[in-house]
Amino acid sequence: MCRFLAYLGAPSLLDRLLVTPEASLIAQSLAAREAKTVVNADGCGIGWYGEREEPGTYHGILPAWSDRNLLSLCRQIRSPMFAAHIRSATSGDVSAANCHPFTHGRHLFMHNGQIGGYETVRRRVDALVPDDTYGLRRGNGDSEVIFLAALARGLAEDPVGAMAATLGEILAILRGAGIGKPLRFAAVHADGARLRAFRWASDGRPPSLYWRHEAAGRIIASEPFDAGTDWRSVPSGSVLTLGPDGEERCEPFTVDGAASAAVDVRAA
Repeated sequence: MCRFLAYLGAPSLLDRLLVTPEASLIAQSLAAREAKTVVNADGCGIGWYGEREEPGTYHGILPAWSDRNLLSLCRQIRSPMFAAHIRSATSGDVSAANCHPFTHGRHLFMHNGQIGGYETVRRRVDALVPDDTYGLRRGNGDSEVIFLAALARGLAEDPVGAMAATLGEILAILRGAGIGKPLRFAAVHADGARLRAFRWASDGRPPSLYWRHEAAGRIIASEPFDAGTDWRSVPSGSVLTLGPDGEERCEPFTVDGAASAAVDVRAA
């Protein structure tokens, strides 16, 4: 399993959250505490929003703890919204093309989980990406396919609906092929204005996902990076939206049925 972190708030140097904490994301690349895979050494990546329309990105195949270029960038880049990912490969080669976050236009996407049995149904799942979008494919892992398929299903206009439709079609392929392995999905989508964090699994056992307030902004993370008591777990089967002007919503995320009414997380 991979680990990731996303931030929205006042412009912040990346190293304040990604490097400095005792159990930072960089530290988790060597010793994750809430993942089946303790070591996440199959590459890393960051994406951040700055002065240009599209986000900047960096991807590397070195383990995060030994990537000096990553550490240097984190100490120099200041951003109001950024995302970072350390990879433990479940499908796809160890290559920069398979490192998250994936990008297109204003969109960033990173994923922790897997399409169970992907290698068996890879051709059918990849076919969910239409020809005019498939040219964007750079790697050979399952996470990138989820992102590209969601783009083709209206990610820009309706991120929650696009993700639900994509996962529903993938789940139908798995069931049609008689694959009992689960489809697990903890993910973050960013568009420069909002962060959306999804936590869902076909077997009801999604990867861990947390969020919290801090003085400067709000953080989403695969696991807490300190012993603070203000971390909240994103409920299983839900999507958390964080936006400008204090926007916070936690909605049920339904793949096989209709979504329910939104829940104000500030009242939870």
